[in-house]
Amino acid sequence: MELNKKKILVIGEARSGIAALKLLYKLGARDLTLTERKDFKETELLAQLGVKCVPQTDEVFKENWDLVIKNPGVPPVSPFIVDMKNRGIEVITEIELAWRYMKPQHIFAITGTNGKTTTTTLAYEFLKKTYGDKAHVGGNIGTPLCEIVLDADLLNNEGHYIALEISNAQLADIVGFRAEVSAIMNLTPDHIDFMGSLENYYLSKTRVYENSLKEDVFIENIDDPVLKEYLEKRPLPCRSRSISLEKEADAWFDGERLLLDGEELVKLEEVKLPGKHNLQNILVAASGAYELGVPREDLRAVIRAFEGVEHRIEFVREIAGVRYYNDSKGTNTDATITALKSFDHGVILLVGGFEKGLPMDEMKKYLGPVKKVIGYGASGRRIATDLVGDAASIVTDLPEAVNLAKEFAEAGDTVLLSPTTSSFDQYSSFEERGRHFKAIVNAL
Repeated sequence: MELNKKKILVIGEARSGIAALKLLYKLGARDLTLTERKDFKETELLAQLGVKCVPQTDEVFKENWDLVIKNPGVPPVSPFIVDMKNRGIEVITEIELAWRYMKPQHIFAITGTNGKTTTTTLAYEFLKKTYGDKAHVGGNIGTPLCEIVLDADLLNNEGHYIALEISNAQLADIVGFRAEVSAIMNLTPDHIDFMGSLENYYLSKTRVYENSLKEDVFIENIDDPVLKEYLEKRPLPCRSRSISLEKEADAWFDGERLLLDGEELVKLEEVKLPGKHNLQNILVAASGAYELGVPREDLRAVIRAFEGVEHRIEFVREIAGVRYYNDSKGTNTDATITALKSFDHGVILLVGGFEKGLPMDEMKKYLGPVKKVIGYGASGRRIATDLVGDAASIVTDLPEAVNLAKEFAEAGDTVLLSPTTSSFDQYSSFEERGRHFKAIVNAL
């Protein structure tokens, strides 16, 4: 596509929108329009790029565009997106845009419902240990792929290694995107409102290997029965490597050690990350990195040193014998269940946020270590009372929730922020929510 002759619309400013616009301009595109629901922030840069900035209206979406770059936060089932696609307009996300124009790179793409961020971060640490400055991390966490392409000049340089967290929203609008190594961590209910149905959500995840070649590899979690079902619906076009916490596999946990191809990688006591779920994250990341040439000694060194990522069961502080954990990344019930499995007693659980409508039935089975549930925000009352009925405490916002938790907590207890839902009722992101929680705790 000769971009200098194309009329291009970018929906949503954010970091990914700006990165897409900068890459489009670098590639010669000059007829660029950005539409945004909120006030425009990067006005000086947008002016330098010659971008026309317009509010989001029906008139904008009714125009005939040659190409549309959609912010992943815009649901693919949105009527105006469906209408544009029905009119033959190509709608993609910046992930696809970056992939189309960069030189060939080694991509390890990681998706799934839970564990993506820890696994992607760990995969990057493995790659960085071996390949140094030729290793990068981004996608759905931190740095958009278009930004990586510009910063590392991947339009001209090839053979770099990219650990890429990729969401269902980004996968929904790929066309040719291909990863050399891919993984679906697990499949549990989430984003039903965004994708239109649970079936659509699960199927969108399988697109991570849709364009794989036979020499590529998929890291398969053979412990997940739902993933097995969807791999049967959409069979792999490439080879696979298995990982398991329950049975012998290409990479597995035998109860005492993590093994890779039958050889000990590390002993359990050498792993600093809390919770059995993190063993799965390590196995996926290590298997993918190993496929990309990272030697065992580098895998071992990184595993022994790695302490986790921000906002995922992140230890914040201990006050009078009470430990505070930030699990703001717990944006669905399965993520919160995973967090709860990391503790055995005395948990004061803070839940609430944007109302996704997710049922709490499954989560009720894992409330054994919980002594108190405090609900806050738009969905706090519904979630907390669905979990424990009249025993729930309801407050307005997170500062009130933390202060009330402090009153309930005794030495040996744990105050856990694991909201079970997204942050968009009171915060712009789970990161902002997590940072606020840590600021509140550190001010106690």
